Amino acid sequence: MNEQERTIALINKMSREEMCRLYRNAPSGHPYFDQSLPYWAVFEKRFKELGGFSPAISKKIGWDGGS
Repeated sequence: MNEQERTIALINKMSREEMCRLYRNAPSGHPYFDQSLPYWAVFEKRFKELGGFSPAISKKIGWDGGS
């Protein structure tokens, strides 16, 4: 398995909350959100399948990733 396949496998194992935290708090330029790389399409598809943000998750994670 190459690096790209490993990264995609990691994305596909992320929980909804993990994805929300990363989506909200990732630094600018994070490779998962670079639309020139294949990761964004994988992340976006899984994020939508899991339900994306909800008001409850948004409140839980806040703006700094707090618990």
